[in-house]
Amino acid sequence: MPLRHHPLVKEFPEHHDRIHELKISDGHFHRLMNDYENLDKEIFRAKSDVEPTDDTHLKELGVRRVQLKDQIYALIQQ
Repeated sequence: MPLRHHPLVKEFPEHHDRIHELKISDGHFHRLMNDYENLDKEIFRAKSDVEPTDDTHLKELGVRRVQLKDQIYALIQQ
């Protein structure tokens, strides 16, 4: 399977407008979104061997991305 990024608008396409609204109006949401996108890029670089890392660290990064995604989804649902 080819490597791909996981931007929030592709993860939650049905919430595109809400994501945009929160990004502009909610500083906390904006920070979480930036953290998520930076982490997604870091995972992509690690998996594509641009910045190799060990499996344990990669798994930790993946868990953190899921946690951020859950927090972001909770804010979208409010």
